[in-house]
Amino acid sequence: MFLVIGLGNPGKDYANTRHNAGFNTIDILSKKYNIAINKIKFKAVFGEGKIGSEKVILVKPQTFMNNSGICAREIVQFYKVPVENIIVIVDDVDIDFATVRVKAKGSSGSHNGLKSVIYHIQSDEFPRVKIGIGKKYENQDLADFVLSRFSKDEQADIEDALISAAEAVETIIKEDINIAMNKFNIKNKAQD
Repeated sequence: MFLVIGLGNPGKDYANTRHNAGFNTIDILSKKYNIAINKIKFKAVFGEGKIGSEKVILVKPQTFMNNSGICAREIVQFYKVPVENIIVIVDDVDIDFATVRVKAKGSSGSHNGLKSVIYHIQSDEFPRVKIGIGKKYENQDLADFVLSRFSKDEQADIEDALISAAEAVETIIKEDINIAMNKFNIKNKAQD
């Protein structure tokens, strides 16, 4: 079983903001695999289904970004999912816009949602799929930037990136984390 946790903020005010790239990727997977995100528990909305032959739970924490780990801890403890089968999808300001990076494990960097997950599940040994959401302007507040929406010019590229992020999740589940890293991280380097 795999737990796929897309990070974001709940509510209409935050829909389609840069910080909600994780939620938007969950929506793509939900639609593609006909997994209804209609259960409410563990401070989350989630749905259960299959990707390939694997049982998956698609999760959107409802705790707001900086407390994402509270939801992650509850759902991980309930389903007893091994840490290497927890995939976290997250926005990233430190990688190029509209690129996707797959990492097997590592620190949270500057991301408070990821920091919360690591703190609450007491491990950083889980795979993550990172989506580049662009860089803030000079002197712009980071919170204002991540809570802003994509411009019309950025829309097509970010939609492609979200589809790639969903494909990266599928590759981790159906094949292997190393195959996903080779496929997506190299693909991104070719575009750089």
